[in-house]
Amino acid sequence: MKKVVVIKVGGAILENEESLCRLLDDFAALPGNKVLVHGGGRAATRIAADLGIESQMINGRRVTDEKMLDIVTMVYGGLVNKHAVAGLQSRGVNALGLTGADMNVIQGHKRPVKDVDYGWVGDVDCADGHAFKTLLEQGVVPVMAPLIHDGKGHMLNTNADTIASQVACALSEFYDVTLTFCFEKPGVLSDADDDNSVISHITKEKFQQLVADGVISGGMFPKLENAYDAINKGVARVMITRADNLDGSNGTLISE
Repeated sequence: MKKVVVIKVGGAILENEESLCRLLDDFAALPGNKVLVHGGGRAATRIAADLGIESQMINGRRVTDEKMLDIVTMVYGGLVNKHAVAGLQSRGVNALGLTGADMNVIQGHKRPVKDVDYGWVGDVDCADGHAFKTLLEQGVVPVMAPLIHDGKGHMLNTNADTIASQVACALSEFYDVTLTFCFEKPGVLSDADDDNSVISHITKEKFQQLVADGVISGGMFPKLENAYDAINKGVARVMITRADNLDGSNGTLISE
């Protein structure tokens, strides 16, 4: 079975010229089929402020009213996405920038109001693995912005980790998929204060033991839960690492 790697990077990486160039160099050098998924929250906050629009965050999540939806659509689907696409084209990668609305690759629904009304924030209903497969077979490298649509003409702001996971799961029907989440640490650490204490490989059994021992807690626990959710839905493996380790030579491998 052919291999595909789905790489998710935070917007901060793409908003700094030096880290962006390093990322694009490393991503372009990856062999075979690949997909890039990016964030862009800091740029959206900055541009909203420049336009006199205040950003509202609740529990670390962006409230997306009509004005903010316009901002994130412009910034995620335009500025950040096309900057990355142009950079990849200059490196010989035939990249195509996409939101979920393009080719109907990811559709979802507006998140129901419970305790908090997040506005035009979306939860994914389905990702079209056939559409992504068609692009990959034509030598096209999808670059996904964290935006989906509801099929009724509305764009929806969606978490980039969720986008990456949904794309990886959709592609797992056709490929051997590795999903790589890049964040500020070099991997899952046995000592949160020591970046040299990376745990190189975690299986389901080891995950349960690390949780029981208190090694994995706080924000890392949901990251690994999301990783195993993807594995349970067909993704072969998940990597957690920094953006300067895209080749998987360092970081934490999550598998069954």
